[in-house]
Amino acid sequence: MEHIRRTERLAVISQILLTNPNRLYNLNEFGQMLNAAKSSISEDIELLAEACEKYGVGAVETIPGAAGGVRYRPRVSKEKAAQIVSSVAKKLSEPGRLLPGSFLYSSDVASDPEITRQLASVVAAKYMGNVPDFVLTMETKGIPFALMTAQALGAGLVIARRDSKAYEGSAVKINYISGSDNERVDTMAISRRAVKAGQKALIVDDFAKGGGTLQGMTEMMHECQIEVVGVEVMIATRQPKVKLCKDVSSLMWLNGIDRLTASCDVVPDERYLMDAASEGKVEP
Repeated sequence: MEHIRRTERLAVISQILLTNPNRLYNLNEFGQMLNAAKSSISEDIELLAEACEKYGVGAVETIPGAAGGVRYRPRVSKEKAAQIVSSVAKKLSEPGRLLPGSFLYSSDVASDPEITRQLASVVAAKYMGNVPDFVLTMETKGIPFALMTAQALGAGLVIARRDSKAYEGSAVKINYISGSDNERVDTMAISRRAVKAGQKALIVDDFAKGGGTLQGMTEMMHECQIEVVGVEVMIATRQPKVKLCKDVSSLMWLNGIDRLTASCDVVPDERYLMDAASEGKVEP
């Protein structure tokens, strides 16, 4: 095998690590792949770790021991998180986004790969100390956001459906309360083969009002004997203040609407601005 220059090794290793966050790679894997000694690979990893720390683009961690290796863990600074969430909130507050029936038009944002990737990185950074086995969401427009979150965590994605599908095999079904008035009873189902008892799940969705769907997914996980490590949504309404699902964490809040300009008042969750302001980076 031909000699591979250090610059080439660095490019290949960084690409593999960054596109597979939280996956542990043995240094011998890279050595065999790149025809390099383990000592050379260790030096390459050290250079990458220093660069990631210097420019705040995550962390390259080396785990010692026979079962150890190297992995990349995405991290977002408080300043960067505030910038990302504030920028999206401003976009969602633009005139013309209020739809008939007082709905906020957010499909373009929820389906934009770059926006959802950035928002997902903010959410994923919170769970690096307790990485779930999979991210759970409903079969709605929240799927892109959930998928990007799963990718950032190096976790799987499980989708709860309105009804079971024949091509997914046997399913677990539950009834749950939903709707703006929390009086409608709906059904959700997940394939039995998609989850295993004892796993950990992060519930992610694009929007929360009464919290019924989120609570349904939480109950579904309890039914499957799976621990829920958190419940995250892109946007939540201020009202009702008490939601059916407790401990919901939201990136942004929908404060109210202005029918005159057909706009919605969307603001970042206060903790992002407060955290960044505490570092002296942005004004709250």
